Amino acid sequence: MDLYINILLLIFVFVTGCFAIWLKDLVASTIILGIYSLIMATIWVVLDAVDVAFTEAAVGAGVTTALLLFAIWLTGKSEKKVNRIQWGAILGVILTGSLLIYGTIGMPDFGDPSAPAQIHISPYYLQNSLAETKAPNAVTAVLASYRGFDTLGEVTVIFTAGIGVLALLSGFRKRRKREKGVIQE
Repeated sequence: MDLYINILLLIFVFVTGCFAIWLKDLVASTIILGIYSLIMATIWVVLDAVDVAFTEAAVGAGVTTALLLFAIWLTGKSEKKVNRIQWGAILGVILTGSLLIYGTIGMPDFGDPSAPAQIHISPYYLQNSLAETKAPNAVTAVLASYRGFDTLGEVTVIFTAGIGVLALLSGFRKRRKREKGVIQE
């Protein structure tokens, strides 16, 4: 039964990704990307990574969808037609995809108990996290105690990116008003 659910979720992800690419209406494409993020959150739940699923649902389906809809509201609803094929972009995508596929060749199999992460790091965290951190959940212990500075750094980067987006949107809005003649210099 789990195999059928995984295959169905994979098909949903593929179909929603294709729809997001093929749709010309940017609002519809943004909504499809929100659905894509919710399906990805479901996949993370199936993989027993509930913390990642919460992040995907909040950031991917929530905040990103809202920011994209706001950007569409500021810039326009329709995609501009490109008359020529952009070979540089196509080559970049093919090259990046090829390098990523090549990089996965040397990876251990999914769930392999003899993978380096399973025989070195994971047992230590699972055996010692409760005694050292007093956190009942091993994931919470790793994120909040063992990797606390890393998590703080990630939060700082996300906060800085949010401030940058707000600054860019504020500047864009002022420029747009200036073009319409609302703001006089």
